[in-house]
Amino acid sequence: MKTAILFSLLSLLASSSAVPTSQALTFVGPGSVQSNGAHNIHVSYSDPDALSETVILVYGDCDIKHHSASHHEVGRFDARDHVEKPTRFVWLTPSDLPAGQCLHAFTETTHLGRSISLEVRHATPRKRNTLASINDPYGAWFDGVTYLKSQNQTAAFIAGKKDQKIAILGGGMSGLMSALLLDQVGIHNWEISESSNRIGGRLRTAYLNGTAPDAYQYQEMGPMRFPVSLTDPKTNETIEINDHKLVFQLADVLNGLNKQLDPSWQVNFIPWIQSNSATFQYQNGLRNPDGTAPRRSQYPALLANASLPAVAANPRLAAARVELTKFIGYENKAKAAATNLFKAHKQAIADGLLDFSEVSYLKAQGLGWNETSAAFSSGYLWSSIYDGVYFAATKWLTIDKGLNRIAEAFHPIVDNRLTLGRRIERISYNETTKKTGVTWYKDGKLESKSYDKTLVAVPFSVARLWRKPALSPIMSEAVSSLGYASACKVALLYKTRFWEKLSPPIYGGCGATDLPGVGSFCYPAYNLNGTGPGALLASYDTGTGPFQAARSEADHVRSIVEAMEEIHGPIAKEQYTGIYDRQCWGIDQNAAGSWASPYPGQHQRYMPQYHMTHSGHVFIGEHTSINHAWIFSALESSVRGVVQLLLDDGLVDEAQQIVNKWMARWISV
Repeated sequence: MKTAILFSLLSLLASSSAVPTSQALTFVGPGSVQSNGAHNIHVSYSDPDALSETVILVYGDCDIKHHSASHHEVGRFDARDHVEKPTRFVWLTPSDLPAGQCLHAFTETTHLGRSISLEVRHATPRKRNTLASINDPYGAWFDGVTYLKSQNQTAAFIAGKKDQKIAILGGGMSGLMSALLLDQVGIHNWEISESSNRIGGRLRTAYLNGTAPDAYQYQEMGPMRFPVSLTDPKTNETIEINDHKLVFQLADVLNGLNKQLDPSWQVNFIPWIQSNSATFQYQNGLRNPDGTAPRRSQYPALLANASLPAVAANPRLAAARVELTKFIGYENKAKAAATNLFKAHKQAIADGLLDFSEVSYLKAQGLGWNETSAAFSSGYLWSSIYDGVYFAATKWLTIDKGLNRIAEAFHPIVDNRLTLGRRIERISYNETTKKTGVTWYKDGKLESKSYDKTLVAVPFSVARLWRKPALSPIMSEAVSSLGYASACKVALLYKTRFWEKLSPPIYGGCGATDLPGVGSFCYPAYNLNGTGPGALLASYDTGTGPFQAARSEADHVRSIVEAMEEIHGPIAKEQYTGIYDRQCWGIDQNAAGSWASPYPGQHQRYMPQYHMTHSGHVFIGEHTSINHAWIFSALESSVRGVVQLLLDDGLVDEAQQIVNKWMARWISV
């Protein structure tokens, strides 16, 4: 008797949860879901041509006979509007989702099919944070649920296809990364348009005198190095700088791909020497008693004994410094920013660090313009947090044979879908077809292509000169008004690495001077004690870059050559080969600026716009990231932009795949 009852119960359970043997519509997945989550539902059809009514997907008890008896409706579509029936749908699960129920497909009169009973996972207090909870409140796009709920749910219900055609405008690091991400999730119908004759954008290694990378006669004319970790001076604790690990992860992925495609493109990291007490600090015209320029280790004593014009003490200025330090709270924020830049960014917004520059904050405290301008910068305070952490790093890495290597490692991946020398003139959007358009000149004639979506990976300093579709007023303002820095670099080639033969020798590190237009100058950290010619980054000028760019190249380089002779002595004149490279990013037609440098108020005003899709266009690049001027910034923006594009089309599975691989320590979709 007991056996019969048990058999009857098992039969009843099977009848309510097993999938019917014959269904017009079969649910392929998922088998388990997260409450308050975003998911894709996959289906197949036994006879898709036979469907000619409105199909309604619901979730409810496995034995319901009509969609009205369900727990909730997932969505519906009219089969007559789809010659090719959709096979994937978006399901935003509610927070009260009951477990053990089934997905169903109905028409008003017919039950088309049901899934197996589903497991439901509920969030626990230890669940990984979503970016929505730790990033600024203006852009919660990385939380896929929040992002999709902000869209038109009816339009988002039917997921798009993976064969859509995507334009990637710009072959810098953000454009290249976007191509890789799309490929990784099976979207291959993309193409890159790059205005210059190379890939890498503002990442550029100059191999002087046309030498090969392994001759080690190069200097970086764009980014140079990556901060890895810093040491807390109070506790001696090593603090990892987590955000730049995205660069190292990318290199590992590229190396894995190129091991099969082309092993010559391997990316290898080597130590970078950022600080060195043997480098020169030539300021205020001070020299050692023997007439040589002082090293960093010698300069403090010279300055202490110098009879320089006295600067009157200013108690209000001293008090202002203390007040500003308290306001920024750098010591308390350094570890947080190194550990989780997104969380630090949110806190910086709450603390008001994006509302002020140093000058404007102290002016608001009652100081005069002379007092504030004499001692403080006009950059917004959030940048002082992340750059302060980075430049406090005690361990750095760079790429052996030049940073060009990490861009060029994309060649085997992108070359068959890359067009160089294509200078975009116009981007557009067709309201009828919902397609984007890209227009350029070729041989004096306009040419155009149509796409399903466009990823704009071009600096606003360039894109502001394009004709564009109607954007929101704030987005239009961002494109036309975002601030940019403009740096110049000059690299000089010498017959030997003479600085390594000085007493004491100089192995890597950057020197400093107040000679006009020089800025800092850096010695190579690679091929130490190598033979043959050596390349010196003789000027990295971020202060007067725009004005240096206005000079003739000959005058600019001559002044730097003379400055190196004044600092190093006659040996620099004897050793100079006359070979150089000069890069002023403000006059580079493909960049028109070095990196985004928002004015106070711009960052938090524009960030929400970057988290929106504008007439089929998704804007990416370091200028759209939460920080600027670093390769990490460009890569992070690509992850955000590609996930955003995928979620726009309801491709939740692919969005989750990218997030879990590249940003899982922060983000949930």
